[in-house]
This record gives sequence, C-alpha cells and structure tokens, in this order.
Amino acid sequence: MIPYVSPHSKKELSIHGNKLQNTDNEYFPIINGIPRFVPVDNYASAFGLQWKTFAKTQLDSFSKTNITQDRLERCLGFPIEGLENKTILEVGCGAGRFTELLVKGKGLVHSIDLSVAVETNKENIGEAANYQVAQASVYDLPYSDESFDIVLCLGVIQHTPSSEKTMEALWSKVKPGGLLVIDHYKWRIGYYSTLVPIYRAILKEMKPEKSKKIVDSLVDFFFPLHWKLRNQTILNWLLHRVSPLIVYINLFKDQDRNFHYEWSKLDTYDSLTDYYKHLRNPAQIKNTLEQLGAKDIWINEGGNGVEARCKK
Repeated sequence: MIPYVSPHSKKELSIHGNKLQNTDNEYFPIINGIPRFVPVDNYASAFGLQWKTFAKTQLDSFSKTNITQDRLERCLGFPIEGLENKTILEVGCGAGRFTELLVKGKGLVHSIDLSVAVETNKENIGEAANYQVAQASVYDLPYSDESFDIVLCLGVIQHTPSSEKTMEALWSKVKPGGLLVIDHYKWRIGYYSTLVPIYRAILKEMKPEKSKKIVDSLVDFFFPLHWKLRNQTILNWLLHRVSPLIVYINLFKDQDRNFHYEWSKLDTYDSLTDYYKHLRNPAQIKNTLEQLGAKDIWINEGGNGVEARCKK
C-alpha cells in the first residue's frame, strides 16, 4: 500500500499511538481507526449525514443489482478483474458503492472522503488487506505526487469549490502511463427551467438534520405522483417542472417501488443540499483535460452526466 504523507510538507507519516506523525513533528489524529487530515465537520457535512443514513442503499451487494458495477466498468473501460494489483486512489468514496467493487477487483485501494462518510465506508468494507481509508480534502491529498496507476473520482467533482482545480489535484497523483477516471454533472438549460435551484438555494444553507427532514417530506409528497404518472410522458414532464425529486423510474424499470423510493430519497437529498454544484459540458471537460496534458481522452455522455477517462 502507498504510505501516507503530510499534505503540507509531503514527508512520510507513520503511526504513533492514536496519530500519524513524521520527523518534523507534524501529526494528524486517528479517530475510530481512520486518519483525519481535515476537521470532522466541514462544507461536506450534509454528505456525511447522507451516507450515514443511506449506508447501503447504492451498494450492489445490498441492492442485488449490477447498477454500480456497470457504471464503474464503463468509466474504467475494462472489467473490475483488470484492477488486480493496481494502485488506486478513490476520491470521494462516500459509503463505498465503488469501493467494494474496487476491493473485490483486488486493486490496492486508497479511499478518501472529505466527510465523515469515511466511517460508513469502513463499516461497509471492513478490514480488507488491500484497502485503507482516510478523511481528507482533494486539495490536500495525503499521498505523494504520481503515486497511483488509477485515480478515480465519480460523483464528486461538481460538489467541490472549483471543478478545474479539483481535476488538476487529481491529475497530480496519477503515475505516468496511469489513468484518470472522472465524471461531472452536465450543463443543461433544463435545470434552470425547474424550481430545483430555488429549493436548493434554501435547503443548502440549513443544518443537515433540518434539511433532511424537509427533503423527506418533499419525497413523501411528490414520489407517489411520480410513480402514478410514470407512464404518462407529458404529465410526468410537467411534474418535473415543480417537483425537485431525482427519480430513476424509467431508467431502472425492473426495480420495484421500494427501490425507487429509497433511491429518490437519497439522491434528492444529495441534489438539494450540496454546498457547491457546478455544471460542465463535454467540450469543457475535454478542454480541461487537454490543458493538463492528458492523452487518449475518452468522453461519454451518460451516467452522472459527462464521463471521462484519460492517460498520463
């Protein structure tokens, strides 16, 4: 496994009791078995609550689907079996929907998240020998530059202060010849033709516990309408003008009502309480990667919006 280093001095850290420390006497606490390189509470607190509440919802092992694996393998460009012995940095690990597959694929998995979702991640993954997790910022990653065969960041970049600076930070950790695998919300005029930006402007300023209660109430009110109108194209379109719900009813048609209700609660909370939300089109993502010097750039419109993969 790749050793931790100080995000500041870049000097290697080792365990001393309940902290990581180096010869410069820089130290970082280990809380509940997880190294912490940032304060426990930060702008990602809502995500921490989200993943503690929906700890297993999106794990393929729990939903008994291949939804997450299909998305991961599409973004990687190969089956998870091809991860064996590859050093992997997963940024924004959340509860572990991708982590469990990276570990299953026998990659050497180094997961980080800005929020306390790392605790849920560790509970879900356990003590696998090819896995470690830490709470850290993408802008101060506790690893040396050019250390990883694969740097993976799915469902995260749009929620950081600057999408471009985040991609640059991720890129710095990719080995020459390695892969950067990302996705990003897509810019679309339709987003601004709904009431979602208004809902979000109000909810994102609230304490996570309060905003979650409100979002749960919104889902309880609107979801039955979405379910009832799921086969009524025009009425469903009109409903989306006023409803802030994220629903996958017409995408995962084989799943039952309970599945869709739970995923709607999770992703609606995610979409209405994120402190930062950036939108980018495929050309903008490609341009940023080109400026970083990326080669063999693959761009796809799907999944979270815009998916991209490139080589260093």
